Amino acid sequence: MLMRDVIPHILNRGTSQLAQDQVETPPRKTFHHTIDIYLKDSNAFMNTYFARYFEWQGICRERWFHECIHGNLLAAGGVFVTKRAHQEYVEETFPFQRVDCYLNTFQVKQCSAYLLFRFCVDERPVSLGYQQIVFADKDKRIARFPKEIVERVKEYEVSAPVLAN
Repeated sequence: MLMRDVIPHILNRGTSQLAQDQVETPPRKTFHHTIDIYLKDSNAFMNTYFARYFEWQGICRERWFHECIHGNLLAAGGVFVTKRAHQEYVEETFPFQRVDCYLNTFQVKQCSAYLLFRFCVDERPVSLGYQQIVFADKDKRIARFPKEIVERVKEYEVSAPVLAN
């Protein structure tokens, strides 16, 4: 099954936490990060710029990696490179709201993984997205994740149930 068919199914059926019926194996952990929306994040109509959610994906990804996976990515032997990114706008947000970002992983492989992002305000989803990341060594060549990093990344992994066609 294509990723673009599976990932939205996982994201759309949950709110802040993934619902039991949408995942085959629930994650042991879900990373949570809060973001405050300011006037600079909004347009003249006071709704949040869509592009901010892509920026917040990056902020959440960096914070998750620093706090939960490895304090220094370069010291781990490489960098994350974004291969693919997607964001769905669900509901408007406005300045001075607090956004809760929840991050989980999906299909963690030797050199790549998907990061799932659920942005919520008052437990209501406002935006849903994902990134496919690949690991690259210091010479910018795709490389295997170090073993200790894979183990930590898998703690946040969900697996999708088999979807009926």
